[in-house]
Amino acid sequence: MFSNYLIGLREGLEASLVVCILIAYLVRTGRRDALKPIWTGIGIAVVIALGFGCVLEFGSQELTFKAQEALGGSLSILAVGLVTWMVFWMRRTARHLRSELHGRLDAALMAGTGALVATAFLAVGREGLETALFVWASVHAASDGSPRALIGAALGLATAVFLGWLFYRGALKINLAKFFTWTGGMLVVVAAGVLAYGVHDLQEADWIPGLRNLAFDISETIPPDSWYGMLLKGVFNFQPDPTVLQVTVWALYLVPTLAVFLAPVGFASGKGKVKVTDEQGSRGSQPSNAS
Repeated sequence: MFSNYLIGLREGLEASLVVCILIAYLVRTGRRDALKPIWTGIGIAVVIALGFGCVLEFGSQELTFKAQEALGGSLSILAVGLVTWMVFWMRRTARHLRSELHGRLDAALMAGTGALVATAFLAVGREGLETALFVWASVHAASDGSPRALIGAALGLATAVFLGWLFYRGALKINLAKFFTWTGGMLVVVAAGVLAYGVHDLQEADWIPGLRNLAFDISETIPPDSWYGMLLKGVFNFQPDPTVLQVTVWALYLVPTLAVFLAPVGFASGKGKVKVTDEQGSRGSQPSNAS
């Protein structure tokens, strides 16, 4: 549940920041007439993301067991690739996000209503599709039949929306550099577990060998149905009897990716400037420890 809460919070907060920047800019520049198409584009993005998640969930139920495992494994690996790209992208470009969005919005204002809808849709839609895919992959990896994973993701998204509203109202300041660095690092850990489970799915689908070649089996020490076994499963996608290939892929992904991501350069070092809200037009560029 915690891992899915983290996914919902991290991805949802990115989308909330984008929405805050777009809305605050229009309000500050006196273009409230453009708010309706912006909200329309945001609404379309949310609906498509929810529809995509439903297609993944209900569409896969009609497949055979091996087909389900092949699909789940493939999409899990794709989700890990997308979330890895996302955390590095935010680390690299967050300092320029506000000016980039303002430039797109200025161009859309000159182009008309359709361009405004498209700008909002593209700005939020990518986050929504990534969230739907990664949450589905994480829920599929948990595979305990309970709704906890979905509840966790929903709570994360709700928290992100609330924080976004507080940012917009100027009621909350947070060190965004540290927030995105540490949540990004935790997402890399979660992604490593999803990647390992995706490899296991592909092994069960007979796409890759080694299903019976276990690295270790500590099921008696950490029973999967125990509270601590379920906790490890929910947070890290821990499996007490992984294959050698799973452990190898997990380590080869986690160690170098986390080392590079946490390296004190660029956005991770907090040298950038981030501005989240500017509703009254009275705030200048703020250091990265302010919204």
